[in-house]
Amino acid sequence: MPFDSSTAVEQDALLCRPDSERCVICNGFLNPLLDHVFDTRFGIAGNYSIHRCENCGLEQVCPLLTDLQLKHLYETYYNFGGEKGTLYVAMREWFFHSPFYRLWVWLDGDHSFHNRKGTGKLLDVGCNEGRGLRLYRRNGFEAQGLEVNQNAAARARQNGFEVHTRMLGDFHPQERYDVLILSNVLEHSLDPKDMLLSARRVLKAGGEIWISCPNSQSWLRRVFGQHWINWHVPFHIIHFSPRILEDLLLDAGFADINIQQITPAAWVGASCISKIFSKEGKPTKQLRNPFLVFSLLLFLRFLFFPLLCVGNWLGKGDCLVTTARASNREPGAGTGSRNGSNGGNIG
Repeated sequence: MPFDSSTAVEQDALLCRPDSERCVICNGFLNPLLDHVFDTRFGIAGNYSIHRCENCGLEQVCPLLTDLQLKHLYETYYNFGGEKGTLYVAMREWFFHSPFYRLWVWLDGDHSFHNRKGTGKLLDVGCNEGRGLRLYRRNGFEAQGLEVNQNAAARARQNGFEVHTRMLGDFHPQERYDVLILSNVLEHSLDPKDMLLSARRVLKAGGEIWISCPNSQSWLRRVFGQHWINWHVPFHIIHFSPRILEDLLLDAGFADINIQQITPAAWVGASCISKIFSKEGKPTKQLRNPFLVFSLLLFLRFLFFPLLCVGNWLGKGDCLVTTARASNREPGAGTGSRNGSNGGNIG
């Protein structure tokens, strides 16, 4: 059984979703693509595989865990756990709020939209403890967050932010937003189309959605195999190609879709650390080693800069950075418009 753990809560939830072998978007049949994929970050026991839909081409983890299983795993391993006082956290906080970070984002690519300036109401979905909210507010936005983790939301509120503790599908604000951010969030969804429909519902007409997520066409998947950091099983449910992400946005009622590709040095460095140090069933502590992480960031960004740029140019970058506008068109009606998207010729 792919889900295996010694805790009582996990043992009581060993049955996977009954629709685990069907595509979460079109309900098509799935074909195996990659076997023996394991958690290279937290050391969660279990073995998974990546399957591809024979109908629409979407890639997803298999088997899918139940909502109960995922909730328990997120609460145990993933979301904000109140880590403080460590050297890693201290250096990370200093870096994020130093002048060097703006320069780094400009060089490395802004996959979290931390350098974008503007005005209006902004909603950061999955804001965690509010690190991004502080940067969005500094850039001119009226920043609010959506975060189901009560501890993380409480920390963000301590910094003066309005944070709603509910899922996006259950969120019905009194006033709609100008910008909604899904930064490394959409790939976690068991129903990405519903998430995009909910995002359009809470946006003003003409409001923008900003999305970043791993690229299923990345050339680094072949380099690192099962150790590619963005498999991130069992949390990453979906692996999007540019074409599939664009089609989903069009179906959800978005237009003026622009998809760019970048390859963050942090992601490449994490894949390198995973390849060298990760062992099945054990946490990869080296991912939290500040000296190793920052050394790799500098080494990869400056020494391999040409290679990473070529990968992006060929449509094989590690990250899809996407913006789109909420149109007046009803979801599913018409084809919308493409503006600068490279999704149609990659797929």
